[in-house]
Amino acid sequence: MDNLNPFDISLSKSALYPLTATGITIFQVNVGRLCNQLCKHCHVDAGPDRKEVMQKNTMEACLDIIEKTDIPTIDITGGAPEMNPNFRWFIKEFRKRGRHVMVRSNLTILAEPDYKDLPEFFAENKVEVIASFPHYLEQTLDRQRGNGVFKKSIEALKQLNSIGYGKQDSGHVLNLVYNPAGAFLSPSQKALEADYKREMLKRYGIIFNNLYTITNMPIGRFFNYLNSSENYTSYMEKIILSYNPTAASLVMCRYTLSVGWDGSLYDCDFNQMLGMKVNHGAPSHIKAFDIARLCNRQIVTGIHCYGCTAGGGSSCGGAVT
Repeated sequence: MDNLNPFDISLSKSALYPLTATGITIFQVNVGRLCNQLCKHCHVDAGPDRKEVMQKNTMEACLDIIEKTDIPTIDITGGAPEMNPNFRWFIKEFRKRGRHVMVRSNLTILAEPDYKDLPEFFAENKVEVIASFPHYLEQTLDRQRGNGVFKKSIEALKQLNSIGYGKQDSGHVLNLVYNPAGAFLSPSQKALEADYKREMLKRYGIIFNNLYTITNMPIGRFFNYLNSSENYTSYMEKIILSYNPTAASLVMCRYTLSVGWDGSLYDCDFNQMLGMKVNHGAPSHIKAFDIARLCNRQIVTGIHCYGCTAGGGSSCGGAVT
């Protein structure tokens, strides 16, 4: 116990230590940190000046792995993943291999001239769109993501709706993501989804499939905000005291593998931003990929992991309990 970090001690008390993978059903690929926005809550610290962009040879290595495994779902993220010059080719190649593809979009990129045809591309390739939309009120959303972001996001959502996204049984799935606007935890995902569906339809005529509530992690730009606002200590106390053993048993790192823009392997996108590569004897780069060892690997943890286990839990697919 003396060598364990605080989160591992919590896991141990819950009979969950060491935390291990249960397989790989989601292959998450971060294709770069380049983004057209500078959101205050961004754990990636993405922005227009970032130079980290996945090259085509690394993408080809990802495709080779998928060819040799039965991992069913590809989760493409960034930055704004759409800004990678090989983005469309990458999606087509995964679809040729029969994989379900999800793309995490900030929405505003879809309003830019070079990307306005992406909704149709998504529909043609049966891409599931997971869109950041942290509030249905303009002032609140713009305060978190920047002036004018709300209007561009609404424009993009309406375009997605116009080609069937968000409509039940259309085959075009549109999920929205809520992040708290400050140093607090998300409310009940089920209750908030009901509020969102009512208000988005009433105010803007917009429909969607699901709402995901995701805890802001004390990483990147949100970490800087916590420090500058003198909220870091109280926020950490909040997520530590809200530790939920059931959520801990269901964390996404147990079934997800995250690939960085340079081909390095991580247990999750949050570990990726902290430079905490896969360890404990499992390969840490895509060139040494070993499905057997990675499917049973011990997860690398840290104090930030409390964010995924607080309350109802948090994952890239929202609450876990």
